[in-house]
Amino acid sequence: QVQLVESGGGLVQAGGSLRLSCAASGRTLNILSMGWFRQVPGRVREVVAGISWMSVRSYYPESMKDRFTISRDNAKNTLYLEMNNLKPDDTAVYFCAASRRFGDYEPSLADGGMDYWGKGTLVTVSS
Repeated sequence: QVQLVESGGGLVQAGGSLRLSCAASGRTLNILSMGWFRQVPGRVREVVAGISWMSVRSYYPESMKDRFTISRDNAKNTLYLEMNNLKPDDTAVYFCAASRRFGDYEPSLADGGMDYWGKGTLVTVSS
């Protein structure tokens, strides 16, 4: 099994920045592609970013492409999300996830593609 623990969330003003981290433990050799998701209560969970195994490729939805950066340090078993120019609409619980089946991000970001999930960290952006 793999355990994922997010950190780095908090309260920030609009226009500010945060860096989220996701520490993986357990059978980390099973981890291939990874991603960040977010969810607002009552709304559908959405993809924030994805990254392939060995960081060859990454993906962002259009609304986040110029503001968010996903990266990973496989030696430290840690996934990161750098978020800049934050907006109140970015307020959500952010989850990291990992796939043991897919090395590239496309299938892992689809519904059911991730095998391991963290419990989330809350990001609140004030206006």
